[in-house]
Amino acid sequence: MARFEEYKDIFVFVEQENGNIAEVSYELISEARKLVASIPEFGYKVVGVLLGENVKEKAQEVISHGADKVIVVDDALLKDYSTQFYADALTQVVLAHKPDSMLTGATPLGRDLAPRVAARLNVGLTADATKIEVDLEYAKETGESLLDVTRPTFGGNLFGTIVCKDTRPQMATIRPKVFELAPTDTTRTGEVEEFTPSWTTTDPQVFVEKVIEKVKADVDITKANILVGAGRGAENCLDVLQKVADELGGVVCCTRAVVEDGFLDKDRQVGQTGKTVRPSLYIACGISGAVQHCAGMDKSDLIISINRDPQAEIFNISNMGFVGDCATVLPLLVESIKAAKAE
Repeated sequence: MARFEEYKDIFVFVEQENGNIAEVSYELISEARKLVASIPEFGYKVVGVLLGENVKEKAQEVISHGADKVIVVDDALLKDYSTQFYADALTQVVLAHKPDSMLTGATPLGRDLAPRVAARLNVGLTADATKIEVDLEYAKETGESLLDVTRPTFGGNLFGTIVCKDTRPQMATIRPKVFELAPTDTTRTGEVEEFTPSWTTTDPQVFVEKVIEKVKADVDITKANILVGAGRGAENCLDVLQKVADELGGVVCCTRAVVEDGFLDKDRQVGQTGKTVRPSLYIACGISGAVQHCAGMDKSDLIISINRDPQAEIFNISNMGFVGDCATVLPLLVESIKAAKAE
C-alpha cells in the first residue's frame, strides 16, 4: 500500500484582491490539469482554494478556468490579505482535505504565504519553480505521485530539480507567465464547498497599513504582446529601438545590465531577477543570451535576435537571427516595417 494513500488531488491557491483573481492562479490550474491527466489511474482532481470575503460568486469563474472543485473560505477576517489569518485558514484546509500537492503563485503574497503554511505543516517547499512534471516511472513503481519541480539556482546559472518523497503535500510556488493559460470554458461544471475555519483568535498580531501605490504612467511588460528587448549591445541606439517598438505597437524591455547601466527602469527588466514574459513576438537586440535573461523570455512564441557576435547564446533559442550591429540593423528594420505597413 502506498504511504500517502489518504492524500489525493492537486490543490491550487487562488489568489484574489478585491474580488479580482490573479492570472497566475489560472495558469497554475491549467498546468495542474496537465499533471492530473498524466496520471489518470490516480483519479486526482484539480481543486482551487479561494480565500476572502464575499468571494463565493467567483467559484464558478475558477471552475470555468479548469478546476473540478473549489473550496471557498469566506470570512470577514480574510477581506484583505493577512499573513496570520490566511496562513491559519489555508493550513486548516490542507489538514482537513489532505491534498497530494499544493501550488501557489510566486507573487509577493504567495511568497509570503506558502512558506509559512509549509512550516506549519512541517513539509518542504520549492520556491520560484519554472517547470513541474510527474515522475511517471516512480508512480508506476510505488503507486505514489511524485512531482519533479525544477527551479533556477546559483543566480540562474544552473537549474535544479527538487523532489519531496517523504512528506505531503508537495508544495511549490511558481512564477507568473511560466505556464500557458488554457481557454475558458463557461460550460464546465464543478463542486463548490464552503469551509469554515476555527480561529484561535480574531485579534491581529501584526497591524499592517496598506499603502496603495500611485499608478505609474508606464506599461506592464508582462501583458505586452510584442516586446523589443534591449541588451548592452543596443544601449547606443535605444532611440531607434523605441521606434521599432512604436512601429510594431510593442513595448521596450531590457536585460539586467541595461538597468544597472542606468538606461531603463527596473520594471522593464526581463529575466530571473526581473519579470517573466510570454509575448507573441520578442525581438532581442544586442542581448547575449545569458541563462538568467533567457529564463524570463524563452517561452515567447517567436524570438528574433540581432547580435554582432555570430556565436551569441541567444541564437540557440531564436527562431530567426541576424548577425550585425544593432545601430546598423535597427534603422533598416524601422524602414522595412514602414514600407510593409504602407503596402
